[in-house]
Amino acid sequence: MLPARRRATVAFGLAAGLVVSFSAALAFGAVTLPIGSVVRVLLRVVAPGGIDPAELDAPMRRVYAILYHIRLPRAVAALFAGLALAVSGAAVQGLFRNPMASPDILGISAGSSLGAVLAIVSGLVVLHPLAVPGASFLGALAAASFVYTIAARRGGTHLIYVILAGLAVSSLLSGLVSAVLVFSEEYALSQFIFWTMGGLEGRTWANVTAPIPFILVLSVVLMFHANPLNLLSLGEEQAHSLGVRVEAIKVSVLVISSMLTAMAIAIAGPIAFIGLMVPHLVRMVTGPNHRTLLPFSALAGAIFLLGSDLVARLLFAPHEIKTGIVTAVIGGPYFIFLIIRYQRRGSV
Repeated sequence: MLPARRRATVAFGLAAGLVVSFSAALAFGAVTLPIGSVVRVLLRVVAPGGIDPAELDAPMRRVYAILYHIRLPRAVAALFAGLALAVSGAAVQGLFRNPMASPDILGISAGSSLGAVLAIVSGLVVLHPLAVPGASFLGALAAASFVYTIAARRGGTHLIYVILAGLAVSSLLSGLVSAVLVFSEEYALSQFIFWTMGGLEGRTWANVTAPIPFILVLSVVLMFHANPLNLLSLGEEQAHSLGVRVEAIKVSVLVISSMLTAMAIAIAGPIAFIGLMVPHLVRMVTGPNHRTLLPFSALAGAIFLLGSDLVARLLFAPHEIKTGIVTAVIGGPYFIFLIIRYQRRGSV
């Protein structure tokens, strides 16, 4: 159990880190904006009645245009996508009692890829800018539902069957994606490959306003599963004897985690390793208690994706790289480290 003083210190550090990373995401980029101007514009945006750009002088109108139309929706997208990926990853790791589990085992990434490629190849992407995010979201949910349907049986759902079904469905959907791409034009192929890298460039308020309420509600609901997840760490039989509705909790965690991951992919594309790496790092600091692990993972996930997106913008400024490349470069070596560590300990 994390001592109260240390828990408060960690919470304060994560809250401060979120404020700093969010402010940096607004101020820095190809064009650096003065922090003071950013704060003044933000205060006027959130004030009653909003802000009329015509009332601003020329320099402040420039700050407002960059901030409100480009950086603010991008930073909000990074915050909520990172939050959703990390909290769902923490819950899935607790459910499977394995620190190397992630929502990807449910076939979500493969389903989102199939939805995205169908939207691109069919030309829906030309009709509406939200076609690809919407199709990727529906594809992710359909894949997760298919996995659960395969894994479910009378009387319960064995998690090992969920993993096997997820692998099978991922392989099937990846094959379908490849088949679609074989018959696609070069432009559609390049557009799909660009999407699979994961990124936040070009995000507008239309991309984030719809998913945010769902992400907030589902994240809060998932955090109410903290105590059952703690008891499930003792084993399903022990948790059942302590009054946990084991099957209902498993289904609930899988469904909510799938929806959160699908929404994050719809916002930012398939960003890798956040759901795996961030909860593991937080667990090293806070311990395995999900009452602190879930909310702290949410904050840390938001900080991590905001920071990764800032690196993607600044590393080769004024040119950008995809945010998914940054998370993969960080997460790949960390995943290898985890494998070696747990091999030596023989605990996985």
